[in-house]
Amino acid sequence: MSSKEGGASTKGGRGKPKASKSVSRSHKAGLQFPVGRIARFLKAGKYAERVGAGAPVYLSAVLEYLAAEVLELAGNAARDNKKNRIVPRHIQLAVRNDEELSKLLGSVTIANGGVLPNIHQTLLPKKIGKGKGDIGSASQEF
Repeated sequence: MSSKEGGASTKGGRGKPKASKSVSRSHKAGLQFPVGRIARFLKAGKYAERVGAGAPVYLSAVLEYLAAEVLELAGNAARDNKKNRIVPRHIQLAVRNDEELSKLLGSVTIANGGVLPNIHQTLLPKKIGKGKGDIGSASQEF
């Protein structure tokens, strides 16, 4: 088989094939978030006069990563509470228990999220020590 015969079975190099299916930019980038829609929002928002081709792809990837991170932590919180469905309470628990997400969403209020269970140490009852514990602590002071 010569090189000419092998090349005949592949598509030609001139122009685009007529019946090629369009491939979205999200699919090209391997993302679930819509690159085209984010590009449209960036242009319509007048954040800059011009928007580069890579900007909406990068922003889509960042938003997808953040969404996946929050959803994974919220899913873990739901499983800990023996629930199959993520509710705002689970999102709140997930965000506030994660140091970096809590810093990012520090001034954000999640509707129906509630608060973290927390009782200040000074409000807890004083521990009453046993006789052995008192003797041990007293001997340490001398």
